[in-house]
Amino acid sequence: MSNIVAGLKDDVANITFDIQKVRQFVNEEIRPITSEFDKNQQIPETLISKLAGQGYLASNFPTDFGGLGLDPLQYGQLTEEIGRVSPAVRSVLTVHCSLVGESIMRWGSEQQKNTFLPKMASGEKLAAFALSEPSVGSDAGSIATSYVKVDNGFVINGKKKWITMGARANLLLVIATSEGRVSAFLVDSNTVGVERHQIMDMMAGRAAYTAEISFEDVFVPDENLLGNEGGGFTYVVNTALDHGRYSIAWAGLAVAQEALHAMVKYARKRKQFGTGIHNHQLVQEMISNAVVNVEAARALCVKAAKLRAEQHEDATIHTTIAKQFASKTANTVASDALQIHGANGFTSEFIVEQLFREAKVFEVIEGSTQILHQVIARHGLTTFHK
Repeated sequence: MSNIVAGLKDDVANITFDIQKVRQFVNEEIRPITSEFDKNQQIPETLISKLAGQGYLASNFPTDFGGLGLDPLQYGQLTEEIGRVSPAVRSVLTVHCSLVGESIMRWGSEQQKNTFLPKMASGEKLAAFALSEPSVGSDAGSIATSYVKVDNGFVINGKKKWITMGARANLLLVIATSEGRVSAFLVDSNTVGVERHQIMDMMAGRAAYTAEISFEDVFVPDENLLGNEGGGFTYVVNTALDHGRYSIAWAGLAVAQEALHAMVKYARKRKQFGTGIHNHQLVQEMISNAVVNVEAARALCVKAAKLRAEQHEDATIHTTIAKQFASKTANTVASDALQIHGANGFTSEFIVEQLFREAKVFEVIEGSTQILHQVIARHGLTTFHK
């Protein structure tokens, strides 16, 4: 065991998962400054260091690599607590821990695990998942970024777009194709030929460092091929998207839960026609629907967590169901919360303005709602035909 890994293991040995401690950290370290993230379109480096210090950048990593070793339910709860206050900080966990971290843990060689996971745990390396391209989103099998085999490695050419954390990460998990074979590579963003540009002033994810990344004759050594050549889509991409969908399911729940709190708080203090608006039946209907849908979304997320912990064969489809429902719930509840706020909901003074913007992205990323409907329908057609 390397000195880095041994040191990290000692650091996390005395850290236990306590949801109250997470909530305290979020309320003290993130909530007071979260309004600045959108304005500055970045997350303070000091906060990233604090996340690493708490073990949150490796929350789902084994303790042997400096992680907290959280089970799926604990990781989901962590995602929710952070996502309620800052979708931007939550997005760090989604791409760094879920999309990239889980892929390395599942498909990485022992050398790759020992090289990258401890550095990801310490925050020395932040990771991003480079799959989407200017003309390729859900149709991941049609990527155009290419690679060729050369002596001692590979050379990548192409362009990626809409890469969360892409402008900040210094480790990129890049998906590329060669003569019909899709492969995955771990690329240092400082490699010659890599150029990154943050996409500014987005509707959502303004502080998530979303980027366009170009690769011009970028050399990647043999040892940075993740998994087998040609297994990038069937194994690495599917693994990454499954874990990403699980994280986004909890992220959708987080926004819905925060929007529910906001609508109730506002409805109880706002008066119209001589009474609190919470006494009006149509406002109560929106609150009732929000309560039911948030509870249903939570139940689906918890069920997915249980199946994932058991490594059950139905874990993936139930993760997909949870992601689809939680994403739609986030949009519905955030919209109703803004409606209850009236004109005030359109100002940054109230959190519902941001929640409304952030909710929409959940129905697009890690499988659009329309794509997931097809996946769930196929499951239904094969499962309930008798």
